[in-house]
Amino acid sequence: MPADTSDATFQADVLDSDIPVLVDFWAPWCGPCRMVAPVVEELSNDFAGKVKFVKLNTDENPKVSAQFGIRSIPTLMIFKNGQLVQQVVGFRPKSQLSPLLDAATAGATA
Repeated sequence: MPADTSDATFQADVLDSDIPVLVDFWAPWCGPCRMVAPVVEELSNDFAGKVKFVKLNTDENPKVSAQFGIRSIPTLMIFKNGQLVQQVVGFRPKSQLSPLLDAATAGATA
């Protein structure tokens, strides 16, 4: 189950993580965000212990959203060693997201 992160905890939760992190930028009013949530949850089970999963509510955390230029949601970003290695905007099925996480955990970027 993805944990919540915020402007205040993003550095510790994401950038300082010793394993890759998928950040789900979302908002409660966003329909496609609600569609991607169960996919992200399923992936969090598949990659438990290998990838950390966090959600960032863009309405409540404008600083991090602006820092990464979030223009549309849902946006999924994968960070490794504090660096953005992959970004996906809009809903994607699990079959398209899984290989991106495989690449992040394998040491390569897709």
